[in-house]
Amino acid sequence: MFKNTIVKTPGESYIHGLTTSDLGKPDYEKALQQHNAYIEALKKCAVEVHVLASNPEFPDSTFVEDTAVLTPGFAVISNPGAISRNREIIEMDPVLKSYYEKTYSIQSPGTLDGGDVLQIDDHFYIGISERTNLEGAQQLKQILEGENYKASIIQLEKFFHLKTGISYLGNQEIVVAGEFIDHPEFQSYKKIIVPAEEEYAANCIRVNDYVIIPAGFPKTKQKMNDAGYKTIELDVSEFRKLDGGLSCLSLRF
Repeated sequence: MFKNTIVKTPGESYIHGLTTSDLGKPDYEKALQQHNAYIEALKKCAVEVHVLASNPEFPDSTFVEDTAVLTPGFAVISNPGAISRNREIIEMDPVLKSYYEKTYSIQSPGTLDGGDVLQIDDHFYIGISERTNLEGAQQLKQILEGENYKASIIQLEKFFHLKTGISYLGNQEIVVAGEFIDHPEFQSYKKIIVPAEEEYAANCIRVNDYVIIPAGFPKTKQKMNDAGYKTIELDVSEFRKLDGGLSCLSLRF
C-alpha cells in the first residue's frame, strides 16, 4: 500500500521540454488541467499528495519519477541522463530526505532515470536506455542487492524508458507491450498484453485499490476490468507530447 506521492506542477517553460515525439507542442493550460486531474485521481486512491511548486528553469521537471528510486526503507537519488534535466535532483534531494533517513545517490559517470526502473515485489528491473547507462544501472543494482533486493539489468531495444512498455499491477501480474511481451526476463509473470495500436496504455500505475490508465485505449481498459481491476481513466495527451506517461508524473511510496 502506498501512503505518499510527490508530484510537481508543470511550469510555463514545460512547452519547451525534451521530446522525441511528433505530436506537436503541448498546450500549457491544458497540461495544468490534466495535472490537476492527476492529483485528484491520486487522492481518490487514498494517498497523501505532496505538490511541489514549478520551476521554469527545468521544463521537464514535472516528470518527477526520473529523479529517484524509492523503497519502503530508503531512497536512491538518480543521476538523470539528459544534461538539461540532471540538476532536477538538487531540488528533489531535500524533499526526499524529509521522508527518508537513509538515502543513496547514483554517481557520474553513471546515469540513471527512474523511468527505467520497475519494482516487482523484491525484484527490481533496470533498463539500459538513452538516459540510463550501464554504469548507472550497475551502481543501482549494487545498492539494491546490498539492501537484500534482487536486481536484473535489461537492454532496451525500442522503448524510450523501461516503464514505457511495462507496468506491475501486483499479484505477480504485469501489463506488457512490444518488446516485453515475449521477453525472457518476464516469462514467469501473468500478463495483460497491450495491443500494438494501444501501446501507450502499457504505462499505467497501480495505486492501492485502483489502476490509473491513460484515456482512449478501450481494449486495454477492458482487459484490466475483466481481470478484476478498478480503473481510473485520465487524459494525459499534453504529457504524451513530451514522451511522458502516468508513471512519470509521480513518485509513489
